[in-house]
Amino acid sequence: MSRLDAVVGLIGSRFGRSEPRARVGAYLKGLLAGLERKNGWTLAEHAGAVSPDGMQRLLRTADWDVDGVRDDMRDYVLDGLADTADTADTDGGDGGGPGVGVFIADDTGFIKKGRRSAGVQRQYTGTSGKIDNCQLGVFLAYATGRGHALIDRELYLPASWTGDPERCAAAGIPEETEFATKPELAVRMLERVHAAGRLSGCWFTADEAFGQNPGLRDWLGAHRVPYVLATRNDDLLTCPDGHREQAKVLATLAGVDADGKIDPTAWERRSLGYGAHGERIYDWTAVALDPAGLPDGWGHWLLVRQQVEPTADQIAAGKTVPERAYYRCAGPAATPLCELIRVAGTRWAIEECFQTAKNEAGLDHYQVRTFRAWYAHITLALLAAGWLAVTRAHEHQADRAKKGDPGSVVTATTTATATS
Repeated sequence: MSRLDAVVGLIGSRFGRSEPRARVGAYLKGLLAGLERKNGWTLAEHAGAVSPDGMQRLLRTADWDVDGVRDDMRDYVLDGLADTADTADTDGGDGGGPGVGVFIADDTGFIKKGRRSAGVQRQYTGTSGKIDNCQLGVFLAYATGRGHALIDRELYLPASWTGDPERCAAAGIPEETEFATKPELAVRMLERVHAAGRLSGCWFTADEAFGQNPGLRDWLGAHRVPYVLATRNDDLLTCPDGHREQAKVLATLAGVDADGKIDPTAWERRSLGYGAHGERIYDWTAVALDPAGLPDGWGHWLLVRQQVEPTADQIAAGKTVPERAYYRCAGPAATPLCELIRVAGTRWAIEECFQTAKNEAGLDHYQVRTFRAWYAHITLALLAAGWLAVTRAHEHQADRAKKGDPGSVVTATTTATATS
């Protein structure tokens, strides 16, 4: 039995009848096939069917537990990507040692035509980098040293939809569905991970669209989930002595000693690995904040990331000062700076997850309009992409074992020169 067949067997109990159980296996194989487009017609042809009716029925009306498959998929990925170097939680939910798993939230867009697909409207999406007619999905990913994959999903329904019962009914959206912000959808997914007993000992990170939300931060603190959340440069933060300053003001004081002199030892230069434009090397430092409202024994920090030097494009545009990025962080007081940096750098993994799921598992290839069909397709696409991530992790581990290399690559750290 192939590993993919084993995964189909894993979710088999979620299907009340043999027909949809068999068809879901064909659907997954089609999503993983080298098809230019992966929709009802092409998946049906790949499976040898004469029409797309069966595949469309699988998504729209077939009797199977979509959310149950979601839960099976999540646990399969969490188990498959679990890093043996992870440190088990021994303190009621606080993050473990270096290398522990990181949960990541973000949204991605699905460009659409017309206005009948559930949740579609003209709204900004990073997929096209502009306001477009699209659906937005909020996703949760999981990342360790072994790999990363998407593990949960929620369809964002704008107020223009939740406030229009007739439109919702036509798209199959349950009558009781209420408007929820993207951070609230992220909390909904985190609550499911928590209910499954899989959140303890891990970190959470997200961009500033989520990091600026106090409800999300409060939920994380209440559940003792340490976090590194991007924030704006004008975010007002409370210092240990009680006075409040904008993040960009606090950053100017970072690495300055009591005599007002630059302290280069307060900054660390670290590589976050290679990205689309080469190796990502930055200077980092942290400024202590007031930990009021956080769990006992926790610290609160502003993490500052600074370019080593401006890029050629920035210099050409007249920007000669290295750019900075800011993160609001909370976790056990003994958390070292290098761990905050690691978690901050992990956020980019979800972008790779989106790329893999769209390019290799047909995440955005669907041609469905209803609420249920969106969740059905997206769930199966996440399962296909998760299978790829877990398979690659196993293959990489086996390859390293053959080479006699049980260790991991450690990124070198050098001392940086602070720039204020």
